[in-house]
Amino acid sequence: MDQSPADQDVLTVSQLTMQIKDLLEGEFPRVWVSGELTDLARPKSGHIYLTLKDDQAQLRGVIWRGTATRMKFSPEDGQQVLCCGEIDVYPPRGSYQLVIREVQPIGEGAMQLGLRQLQQRLTAEGLFDPEHKQPLPAMPSRIAFVTSPTGAAVRDFLEVLRRRWPSVHVMVIPARVQGSGAADEIAAGIELANRLKPAPDLLVVGRGGGSLEDLWCFNEERVVRAIFASQLPVVSAVGHEIDVTLADLVADRRALTPSEAAEIAVPSREQVLESLSILRRRALTAQRTRLQQLGQRIEQLRSRRVLRRPDEPLRMLARRIDELEFRFEKALDRRLNYQRDTLAAAAARLNSLSPLGVLARGYSMTHRPDETQLITSADQVAEGELIVSRLASGELVSRVEQVRPGDNQDQPFQQTEEGNEP
Repeated sequence: MDQSPADQDVLTVSQLTMQIKDLLEGEFPRVWVSGELTDLARPKSGHIYLTLKDDQAQLRGVIWRGTATRMKFSPEDGQQVLCCGEIDVYPPRGSYQLVIREVQPIGEGAMQLGLRQLQQRLTAEGLFDPEHKQPLPAMPSRIAFVTSPTGAAVRDFLEVLRRRWPSVHVMVIPARVQGSGAADEIAAGIELANRLKPAPDLLVVGRGGGSLEDLWCFNEERVVRAIFASQLPVVSAVGHEIDVTLADLVADRRALTPSEAAEIAVPSREQVLESLSILRRRALTAQRTRLQQLGQRIEQLRSRRVLRRPDEPLRMLARRIDELEFRFEKALDRRLNYQRDTLAAAAARLNSLSPLGVLARGYSMTHRPDETQLITSADQVAEGELIVSRLASGELVSRVEQVRPGDNQDQPFQQTEEGNEP
């Protein structure tokens, strides 16, 4: 038989929800759950909201920001994971969820997965591309080393330097190279080295050997980006040979140990001296060969006529100039004589055609006083008319006494002492 509400305690929704909340949270204070991640959401708050599922059920979950920042990898949809946390009931929705405190990937360690994810992302950005690598200086005079000042790495590095190139100056920039906060100190040391004045020629970053967890700070994104942004050439000297850190990939040169970093950083003094000795011998040999070649060339030149009698070309040129001068003077005289004769002939021709020349031979020109037209016939004048006769020297003014007809024109004139008479 059904009981009426009055026969039982009636609970509100909030009361019932709080009882369920107390029951679930008390029964499952800490639980491990395996499943596949799906529906990941990352709001600006930094929290991560997700769903864990298997073939038959789903469970909502949340990773608060403080936990998310400490994770060694980035959760992604489709990953199989183990989640550790407590059950939490959210009264406004009447739903429950798993508050995740720890996440472990199934099949691959969290650190390895996180490293792989970070490497893929930085590779896509081009931080490991060869074109970004800087060449190392051949003979650095100042080297900065970001490392722990008390570690064996510094001692090994300095010992090799003293043996190979003792004149180099080393500045140790102290930084923790293991544990919490090490990545921040290493990155800060790299940035400090780039601000030093005068600037170092080379920057070395590293430490001695250790486990993957000990060396993990050299895989931190903060350190990788600081090395990539360095204006100084960087040698990564993390003491391990099997595992390659991201610092090794982004650095301009990788050294397996701090000792090898010293061998990479500076040349060997003995090798340099030997190289100089070889170059000196080569230079001397080349100099002697060149001197021999020049001596042979000088001997060849000495046998030439121009060197045995160097003034002969000048004398030949002077003689040639004298000959040209004589030829020029003769040609000039001939030209002047020819021009003189030509001018005299032309003057004679002009003189023969000139009326003045005719007058000089005893002829005269007659015209009326007021006219310039010559009188050439007796018919042109009348008796008693004044006429002017121009002679070679002076003029005669006369009056016509008699006009004779023209039939006497052809009678020749005869010259007498008294003048010309017909």
